[in-house]
Amino acid sequence: MPGILVVCVILLPWIGAVVVWSVRDTRPRAQHSFAIGFSLLAGLSAIALLFYSGKDIVLRIPVGRFFGEATFLADGLGAFLTLVAAGIGSLTVVFSVDYMHGETQLGRYYSLVLLFIGAMCGLVLSNSLLFLFFFWEITAFCSYALISFYNDDPKAVAGGIKALVITQLGGVGLLAGALVVYANLGTFEINVFLSEAGIFPKTALTLMAFGFLAAAAAKSAQVPFQTWLPDAMEAPTPVSALIHAATMVNAGVYLLVRFYPAFYAVPGWRTAILITGMVTALLAAIMAVVAVDLKRVLAYSTVSQLGYMVYAIGAGGILASQFHLLSHAIFKALLFLAAGAVIHSLGTRDMRQMGGLGRQMPFVRNVFIIGGLALAGIPVLNGFWSKELILETGLQGGPTWAFWMMVIGAGLTGLYTLRMVWMVFFSPSHVEHHTHDAPLAMKIALGVLGLGTVTSWLLVGPFSQVLGDGFLEGMVHELSLEHLVTEIVVARATWITLAVILSGAALWFFRDRLSWLQSSLRWLGRAAEVGFGFEWLNQQIVTIFGRMSNTLRRTQTGVLNWNVFGITAGLLFVIVLLTLWK
Repeated sequence: MPGILVVCVILLPWIGAVVVWSVRDTRPRAQHSFAIGFSLLAGLSAIALLFYSGKDIVLRIPVGRFFGEATFLADGLGAFLTLVAAGIGSLTVVFSVDYMHGETQLGRYYSLVLLFIGAMCGLVLSNSLLFLFFFWEITAFCSYALISFYNDDPKAVAGGIKALVITQLGGVGLLAGALVVYANLGTFEINVFLSEAGIFPKTALTLMAFGFLAAAAAKSAQVPFQTWLPDAMEAPTPVSALIHAATMVNAGVYLLVRFYPAFYAVPGWRTAILITGMVTALLAAIMAVVAVDLKRVLAYSTVSQLGYMVYAIGAGGILASQFHLLSHAIFKALLFLAAGAVIHSLGTRDMRQMGGLGRQMPFVRNVFIIGGLALAGIPVLNGFWSKELILETGLQGGPTWAFWMMVIGAGLTGLYTLRMVWMVFFSPSHVEHHTHDAPLAMKIALGVLGLGTVTSWLLVGPFSQVLGDGFLEGMVHELSLEHLVTEIVVARATWITLAVILSGAALWFFRDRLSWLQSSLRWLGRAAEVGFGFEWLNQQIVTIFGRMSNTLRRTQTGVLNWNVFGITAGLLFVIVLLTLWK
């Protein structure tokens, strides 16, 4: 049964992609219906798969003597992330019925979304490093194609290319790690590698560990690769909610957790993860404070919250990291889709041209506030419990100075969240708006996500039990709801963090009286507006590689014999290198 469910969650969206693509754009109602039907079937299959999670391989597909077998394992981590991908994916498809109404090339849009959902499920369920890489690359392609969906917009095309190039840098680290595993063990199977990691040469294991960290940082938009995610906001907003908030960007976090049992003892690896997450969370929060584009604020917020998850992994808090991943997937999808309803109605993403929308869009206002409170970490919504669990874990398993940096990041989160909500819904409007509240399909998706934001934290007990099934057995302790509430409520760190969050919110309320503080920190705001120099750094790297490409172009003579010689020589070099690797 679990093997059949694995096939369903991967192939049903892919079959749906083919069906929707084959239906002409002259029949949009049929395209909407097929997309919703196949995505909901995938979501139901993901729910059923959760009840069959375990340690054993549930599906083997022979793919030839050179590639071995494509094996799939529905352990707790994979089954949980499959539910996130398929569940939130189906809600974004429902939301798209109204959001994409009247759009041309609807078949291309739904086909790419469904292709992505299936690939993401395959990524987290794959027990083969080679096929994990295969699904990893499909998600990158879908991300690129959907960011560039409005291909007559130069900014959209540039954003898609940028995302593709940066995430491919991470893919190199993942592929290199897979080849090292095969060279040493003769197999790509992840469970074999995790059980035999102790026999690997220290140098090889260290290179793999930091190569996988680079892959995770690129995919999850962590420093120094974080600049691609804000530019990805040129995609249709449901895509931003699905790929760039709830699922694909979590693939890097998943990679770190999946291989944590093999790498946690590598010297410096956990420290590097902790510092990467801390720096990312802090810098992205500062950039969110000065951004005026609604989707970019949410993008910087996503980068920052991913930083919290990465920080928790570095501190040894696997449960805390994944619990916040669940919370974030729900409340950030809610925020993005609610923002999409605003943008769809208003026609602009600039918060300076919004204001006063609360009365005209009461439903969207209410669910957006729920998502914002969860993002800021206000009791008793899901974001409060998961973020406080991260901070508690960081205080116990990481350095104190890093904990305080994360607390400051929480204060900044409170500041930019209140600023965003106020500017969109409550500030005086300087432009006459003719808006309407969300249509029915949008309300259904937003209502379900709003309910999840309020209640998902109540499932921490079953969640911790499921997460501990499989590779993470012994590394995830069971946490009951009663224990969670007691631990968080009585902790001094919780009350300190809440005080800092409220202080951050107060900075916005008293901003007129604190004009002297704004003046003294103007340099920081200017640095944040240009991405703290990382955008410039990325551009220099692109320029260098462009010049290298122009230089190498001279070696392309057009003579077939030389091309074959170069390919053969390169292949022999790689084979010899892997053969001699000890």
